[in-house]
Amino acid sequence: MYAIFTDGGRQYRVEPGMELDVDYREIAEGETLTFDKVLAVGGDDGLKLGAPTVDGAKVTASVLGTHKDKKIYVQKFRRRKNSRRRTGHRQVHTRIKVEEISA
Repeated sequence: MYAIFTDGGRQYRVEPGMELDVDYREIAEGETLTFDKVLAVGGDDGLKLGAPTVDGAKVTASVLGTHKDKKIYVQKFRRRKNSRRRTGHRQVHTRIKVEEISA
């Protein structure tokens, strides 16, 4: 069984037991998250599409912790002005593990 849900402007296709990174939330490790905006649920009995969401469907996940993504560099450069600036950024994510998909 799998589900497609939306969170933070992105869509995720998940299965039970799968680990993935979502946008950072200030939530303790071991707590549960519930995603209610489920767009589709698929399994042995076929695909159930929502209009726009599937009624009564939810994805339950447990929080494994937070971590930082790899560093990206932003470099600004103005030609002939001897002006250069380089800054770095590391995005913080919350790692979750999908426990259950209920349709």
